[in-house]
Amino acid sequence: MPDTKTNISVQLTGTDGNIFNIIGKVRAALRQNGRSDLIKEFTDYITSSSSYEEALCRVMEYVIVK
Repeated sequence: MPDTKTNISVQLTGTDGNIFNIIGKVRAALRQNGRSDLIKEFTDYITSSSSYEEALCRVMEYVIVK
């Protein structure tokens, strides 16, 4: 089991790297995989990041990034 809150994989390579686009992709993946309960927590956690790099690291705490 990966060291993430979920075992959901999200394809981010080859897509728009804008952090709001990434948040949208992860939120959609959480919703589609029955983890809507994490959406608010995830969004609040990511948007409180102080840098783009920190936000990406936090994304990887929730989903498996491909």
